[in-house]
Amino acid sequence: MQLDTNNHSVFMLHYHLIMCVKYRNKVIDDEISIRLKEIFVRIAPTYNITLEEWNHDVDHVHILFRGQPNTEISKFINAYKSASSRIIKKEFPMIRKSLWKEMFWSQSFCLLTTGEAAVDIIRQYIQSQGKKDGKQGS
Repeated sequence: MQLDTNNHSVFMLHYHLIMCVKYRNKVIDDEISIRLKEIFVRIAPTYNITLEEWNHDVDHVHILFRGQPNTEISKFINAYKSASSRIIKKEFPMIRKSLWKEMFWSQSFCLLTTGEAAVDIIRQYIQSQGKKDGKQGS
């Protein structure tokens, strides 16, 4: 397991982000997905974010990325949605016909935290603390 570091901390913060096209319109093809990914990679360093994995379906994208403790994730997501929507509509004008009021992304998104260990393993680890030497925590 490789941990990230900064001046005062060691961390590993992975996130799984799912963003859908407004009303799940089926407008994402391979070419648009590649461009959306390029925009993500260009904006991400400003927010201390690193892309790990990217994939898409016709109406949504899945993104695995790393952040830092000072990462403002909601600001990044809003900046990314705004920039990518503007750029995609400009570079792929035919897409506008398939959008509702020219809105590319849905306002909502799904953001999940991930890590090397499953939540149940972490829960068991925390519950087991203090039991080895007869102590019992609360």
